[in-house]
Amino acid sequence: MEWYYIICLFVFGTVFGSFFNVVGSRLAHNESILYPSSHCTYCKHKLGASELIPILSYIIQGGKCKHCKKKLSMYYPISEFITGICFSLCYIVFGNTLEFLISIVFVSFLIMIVSSDIEAMIIPDELLVIGSILIILLQIPAYGFTYVLSHIVQGVGAFFFMWGLKLFGDHLFQKESMGGGDIKLMFFFGLVLGFPLAVLSIFVGSVIGLPISVMFQLKKSHIIPFGPYLCLGAITLLLIHLPFDQLLDMMMFTK
Repeated sequence: MEWYYIICLFVFGTVFGSFFNVVGSRLAHNESILYPSSHCTYCKHKLGASELIPILSYIIQGGKCKHCKKKLSMYYPISEFITGICFSLCYIVFGNTLEFLISIVFVSFLIMIVSSDIEAMIIPDELLVIGSILIILLQIPAYGFTYVLSHIVQGVGAFFFMWGLKLFGDHLFQKESMGGGDIKLMFFFGLVLGFPLAVLSIFVGSVIGLPISVMFQLKKSHIIPFGPYLCLGAITLLLIHLPFDQLLDMMMFTK
């Protein structure tokens, strides 16, 4: 029965992942998320049911638009697959609890943020505000008001830590070192992960992003903004599901 839930969540995750791509992309361009219906970004061809199957449609069509034959980005099937995996892992880690719902909401909004940041290097305030409100509403019955107030404060702390890091980076490089969206994103991390893990996500995201950045630099391709790396770091720490002191002990032990 457990495997049934895990497989179902993966399938649902890929479907939602496809929707999250649309939301992130359209918010990045100030477009409606409801109208028009899904279409090819090149020829505006309205996608039929057979073109909307997550992952499979991309494979069957050879990574091209069925109508104009333009090559489609591999980001779409990869994002759908990752969302499916994350949904399943959230259930494996947290089980049938309110923590599971919180983790699903957290991951879902981060996937939308990644899509928007990659599309237009923008982290929409709407996603951060709505995501934070939903998280707080779920945390109250799960943990109580004291916990929620504590994590709001920790989120504010993470926000100011990142702001201070930005000021230092701006001074060091004599130019803008990161966007305002990355700073606001830290409040969202702190709200769910707490201050120590939110800050640690910067390090984890940097480690994850380093080889990717080098690869894009060697290919002289478009550099992915820092927001997606931060999100990957936060999701990794969420799914590891270890308190900061235990993670710190593990890091000290490896040395």
